[in-house]
Amino acid sequence: MKNESSDKTAMHFAQIPMQSVGPFKLIGEVDTDDLMVPMATYESPLWPSVARGARVTHHAGGIRVTVIDERMTRSVLLEAPNAEIALRDTRALQQRQDDLQAVVSESSRFAKLLDTHVQIVGKLIYLRLEFHTGDASGHNMVTNAADRLIPWILQQYPELDYVSISANYCTDKKVSAVNGILGRGKNVVCETTIPRKLCQRFLKTTPEALVDLHIKKDLIGSIVSGGLRSANAHVANMLLGFYLATGQDAANIVEGSQAINHAEVTPDGDLYFSTTLPNLIVGTVGNGKGLDFVLDNLKQLGCDDKTARPGQNARRLACIAGATALCGELSLLAAQTNPGELMAAHLKLERQADSD
Repeated sequence: MKNESSDKTAMHFAQIPMQSVGPFKLIGEVDTDDLMVPMATYESPLWPSVARGARVTHHAGGIRVTVIDERMTRSVLLEAPNAEIALRDTRALQQRQDDLQAVVSESSRFAKLLDTHVQIVGKLIYLRLEFHTGDASGHNMVTNAADRLIPWILQQYPELDYVSISANYCTDKKVSAVNGILGRGKNVVCETTIPRKLCQRFLKTTPEALVDLHIKKDLIGSIVSGGLRSANAHVANMLLGFYLATGQDAANIVEGSQAINHAEVTPDGDLYFSTTLPNLIVGTVGNGKGLDFVLDNLKQLGCDDKTARPGQNARRLACIAGATALCGELSLLAAQTNPGELMAAHLKLERQADSD
């Protein structure tokens, strides 16, 4: 007789269609010209759309990828008897970075404390801790480090009390301004310049039309909607497909999609286009990375190099994620400059997928 309770808790897997698109040509932080990128999604038009972006950028010389910064955060919430004591103790605490790092080192050999930030509200202390976490996205690593730090802090400053291991000043899986300002995850800039002829040939539009739409849609439209540190068309689409294919925590597309596009017509009449993603939270080790299809995809992307220095595989993965987002942005904006093109593509591709 089967154990019903064990059946109910047995591991099951959701099947999500997955394809690899490309080839991508990347330059800068990552140098490759034959990269095929896996994406898992139910939105079948996403594959040919990203592939079109990859194709035109490949012909144009590639996408330059640059990692501006990287850090993972956890904020803790403490309470003082009053604001004066809160200010006194946090000022003293922030002068003891070496002592804090010594405690952090007991939790992980990869965790490195980079900085601390404090917000005091009444007698409440919101202490934001920022770490480098190697090749891990770092959610658990920074929480474990914070869990070690809290009792040490309370011992050093006995007038403070514990309130929570997480204070929402991190900020994890929520829309906020603080992550874009202070950083959470990998801050990646992706850039490309598309010659006018290639823009017309592959994207069926002109640099002027795409820049005009970017201003009126990405920028003004986002202001009208009340968007927060976000000026893009659908970055969340590409990130979700990429995150699911590479074993990431998919909920991190919330802050990850707070991306900003920038477009200009160059003096030569070509199109400069960039996508800046300040909150890319990805890793190549940790939870979710032991599944066979994830291991295969990380290998395909060149993000399983056992000889790489700590953090290098994750940086490469973040660059590829950003480039994938750029390609989808470029292709969708181009489609939207042409009346009817977007809906026609969805009807054609999604109905075809349904009939298959």
